[in-house]
Amino acid sequence: MRIDRVPRWLYPAGWLISAGVMGVTIRMWQLHVREVEERAERAVRAKDEAAKRTAMEERLRIARELHDSLTHSISVIQVQAGVAVHLANKRGEEAPPALLAIQEAGADAARELRATLQVLRTEDGDGSGLCQLDSLVARARAAGLTVTVTVTGARRPLPPDVDQAAYRIVQEALTNVSRHAGDARASVRLHYTPDVLNVQVDDDGKGTVTGAGTRPPGPGLGLIGMRERVSALGGRLHAGPQDGGGFQVRAELPARAPA
Repeated sequence: MRIDRVPRWLYPAGWLISAGVMGVTIRMWQLHVREVEERAERAVRAKDEAAKRTAMEERLRIARELHDSLTHSISVIQVQAGVAVHLANKRGEEAPPALLAIQEAGADAARELRATLQVLRTEDGDGSGLCQLDSLVARARAAGLTVTVTVTGARRPLPPDVDQAAYRIVQEALTNVSRHAGDARASVRLHYTPDVLNVQVDDDGKGTVTGAGTRPPGPGLGLIGMRERVSALGGRLHAGPQDGGGFQVRAELPARAPA
């Protein structure tokens, strides 16, 4: 039986048709993949937005709780301290330094609370940083604590989160000295390098954990907060007693200048 030969011109046509079909198939597959990716991206964005809404609602709830629980108490402290200072001045007496320190601390606490509430209600930073270090040290001295400050290295602008963390570490460390170290002296050292900011706060307190007005036997919430701040920035923190007595807080914070 004779089989007719296929005309040669059909071979190129067949290849062209096959290539066309393959191109259309690939294009349809690419469109399908793109559509799947877009759906996945929309799902991720929707999930992120839902998480942000949930977080914002929780922040607002915390802000309300802080406002309701602390604002009244701080206001009472301010009013009572102000009245006591006024009465002392009216009698021609000099107000005790401790009373003036309480008055200033109450005003500072009110400012801090307002700033914290503002942060909780927005997504911005709280605006605190090492630019406020002088006023922090002045308040500590007014409360009776002897504090020295040493800054070495080329002082320069820091990333906002590093600047805030450094200030909060010094603030918490000086607060702990005032509360737990008794009649102690504190030294604050800041050392700037191109890549790292070293923050160190030492005191020469001699108390033990068994005496009145001394350090608690375990890490408090302040030290836990310090570690969380430093860890979130990828830094390192040491906090503990010194061999010769006293206590040391030392933090190394990555501090590359912002681009």
